[in-house]
Amino acid sequence: MPLTQQQANKLKQIAASGSICLALSLCLIKSIGVFYTGSLAVLSSMIDSLSDIFASLITLVAVKISVRPADCSYRYGYGKAEALSALFQAAFIAVSGLFILYDAALRLKAPFPLSQTGFGLTIMIISLILTLILVAFQRYVAKKTSSPAIKADSMHYSVDILTNSSIIISLVIVHFWQISWIDTIMAGAISIYLLYNAYILGRDAVFLLLDRELSDDIRRSIYKIVSKHPLAPKIHDLRTRSLGGAYMFEFHIELDGSLDLYTAHKYTDEVENLIREVYPNAQIIIHQDPSGLPEERLDNKLIGATCRLKK
Repeated sequence: MPLTQQQANKLKQIAASGSICLALSLCLIKSIGVFYTGSLAVLSSMIDSLSDIFASLITLVAVKISVRPADCSYRYGYGKAEALSALFQAAFIAVSGLFILYDAALRLKAPFPLSQTGFGLTIMIISLILTLILVAFQRYVAKKTSSPAIKADSMHYSVDILTNSSIIISLVIVHFWQISWIDTIMAGAISIYLLYNAYILGRDAVFLLLDRELSDDIRRSIYKIVSKHPLAPKIHDLRTRSLGGAYMFEFHIELDGSLDLYTAHKYTDEVENLIREVYPNAQIIIHQDPSGLPEERLDNKLIGATCRLKK
């Protein structure tokens, strides 16, 4: 069952607030772990948690802005504030990754002995369990609301799951076999993975800001939904984009040219209602064309196989 806009907004704010609380808690316990163990891998995870705090604060602010209703100045609403949030998060993740990579290079030249690895293991296992709970909830919220900010935050903490798991492995190796350099190697690997995720987040945020078309699955679904109408009207010049948690669909619908304006409007409303059953929060603009009318179409201007949607 699709959520109402109010339900979606409430879920997004709960998820954003929860990520801040977790980031603060993880940063505190990991700081204790760094103090007692001297582990660069634990330090890298702690720095990532510090960036999580700032990034999650940005997410919370972005979500609060994005749920504002449209007004005279922003008639499409404020949804793209979430894309800006995701872009900032990508920058923070990239800076964290570069810092850890630099520190790892220094430690390879001057190894640092670790201590209290058993305590460090306890800290990281607790961190892993808490992060798993948050990510499961964030993925649920992102799936229900299509929020790019919550999705970005979820990817962010998904990285934490991998990094926490890898740090636990490295601490186990150091604890039982005293191979201290594995800690530095693991930190370097984590930093490279952080940089990769920063690229993915940044790329998706830019796609949203530049109004990149939605997936072929969504576009294909619009054609299928319209075909359910009793008249099965043809459509062309379909354009789609994300407004940040809500979709926008624009297309031309081909109707019998002899229809009066009232009837044509009635049929168009029926098509719009069919789409809203599947995409309840969507903004929809439909232009009515007499069937068979020769005109210059956007579909014909977009030349190339990549522009053709296989229905």
